[in-house]
This record gives sequence, C-alpha cells and structure tokens, in this order.
Amino acid sequence: MLISFGCPVSGAWAQPETLTSIARQAEELGYHGLWAFQRLLAGRDQDLAPSYQSVLDPIVALTWAGAATSRIRLGVSVINLPYLSPAYLAKQVSSLDRLTGGRFDLGLGTGWSEPEFVATNADPRPRGRRTEEYLAVLRTLFTGEETAFEGEFYRVPPSRMLPRPVQPGGPPILLGGTAEVALRRAGRIAAGWVSSSRASPAEVERGARIVRQAAAETGKNPDDVRVVVRAAVDSGTESWDQIRTRARQYADAGATELFYEPNWDPRIGGPDADPDAAATLGSEMLVNLAPV
Repeated sequence: MLISFGCPVSGAWAQPETLTSIARQAEELGYHGLWAFQRLLAGRDQDLAPSYQSVLDPIVALTWAGAATSRIRLGVSVINLPYLSPAYLAKQVSSLDRLTGGRFDLGLGTGWSEPEFVATNADPRPRGRRTEEYLAVLRTLFTGEETAFEGEFYRVPPSRMLPRPVQPGGPPILLGGTAEVALRRAGRIAAGWVSSSRASPAEVERGARIVRQAAAETGKNPDDVRVVVRAAVDSGTESWDQIRTRARQYADAGATELFYEPNWDPRIGGPDADPDAAATLGSEMLVNLAPV
C-alpha cells in the first residue's frame, strides 16, 4: 500500500510557506502523493467540523505544491462535479497536469452541502447519469482533438481544448461514494474509488470488493483498480504506532493507497489554531508517519 499525506489546505496551517515546506519535506521523505480536498463555503446554520471552516481551493493549492516539488503525485479528494461545468474543470485539470509533468489524480464526488448547491446554482440529481456524462465530457476534452458532445446535461460545440494533459487520456479519475450503485460505478467507469475520511477498515473492505467486482464484470483487470483511503489523523488521541497499525488494517482490507489526513486534527486544521504550532505539529506528523 502506498503512503501519502494531506496538504495544508485547511485552517491555521494553510499558509503559503507551510504548504511549500510540507510539500518539499513529503517528497524528501518518500511519500507517494499529496492530497487536497474541496469546501467552498460554510453556511451560517450548518454544524460543520472545524476543518471545513476555512479551506484553500484544491486546484490552486496543488498547483502551488507542484511548483515546489518535482516527483510527488498530487491528488484531490474530492471535487464536487455539480459545482462547475466539465469544460471549466477540464481546462483546470489539463493545465495542472501539464504544469506538473503529469502528476495529478482527480477525485470526483457529487456533493452534499445544500448552501454550496445554492451558491453554485447546482443540482446533483440524477447523480448517476450526471456523473457518467460528466466523465465522458472530461475524457472527450482531454484528447485535445476537435470534438463535440451532445448529452442530456452537457453540450460542447465542435471545438478543441489545448494544451492536452501530459498523462495519456487525462489524469486518472477516482470516484467517491458509499452506496453500492456508486461503488459499482467507480469500478465500471473510473480508475478506482476514494473513501470518505470516516470509513472503517470493514467499510473499505466492502467498498473494495464491490468496486473490483464491477470492474471485472466490465472486462477490466480488478488488480488494476485503485482504492484510496482518506485516513483522518488526530495524534492527540492515538500514538504513532496505533496510527500505523490502523493503516495496516486498511491495507489488509484492500486499499492500494492511504493518505494520512492531518487537516482533521483541530490543532492543525482548526481556524482558530495557532499557525506556527499547527505547522510544527503537521511537520512532526509527517516525519513520524513517513513510509519506511
């Protein structure tokens, strides 16, 4: 199982100098990737976790991290596809992949925050058909050839989008979701599945099994399917050994990659935490959980 780490995108430690130093340090320590997440806004009446109160844009943050590094992969878990048109996201993603030499992984979800749906004039329904069509548009635009698309939800007139991504066919696309239909969709049309931060090893085992079964049914090699686990970390409640033991449980459950998510620690990702103390704790976490 590959070991990755969460970018400084939330709360007190989401500062330019911290993002640069964590990205470079993660690359030096041998981490496979750096992951960000998306949260547009917090509604006044929403009871959201501290890590959701102040969040950098993931594409901008990963571009910053990519400029400070040369080898480590860069991923987002997840961008909520109803919030923006597939053409706009395709341009962002193609540019990021081009600027970083083909190091980007794109995680997509359908969202859950009603204030964000309202603010972006978005409707996720019907989730399944919309998601499938969205991916089809992305892959059409990633080719760089003159193409057109006519669908139920999206239309692209005859046109081309350049520059194309470095990775052939575009960055790998991972899908979120926990319902069986969403898991099967990830196996059928995506490179794999990315779990929520709350998923237990048992839930990851179930998800990995369903995703790989769906992939096999469509003629794909189930061994090629990626299962990425987003593992929230709070070093104030667990020792480093306990955190590593939990990571091994995810590997046994079928995960191919795990990224430790420090933004969920309120001493790091909380908006009222001390920025210097948060950066120090994040760096300590990075060192103590480094792959061996």
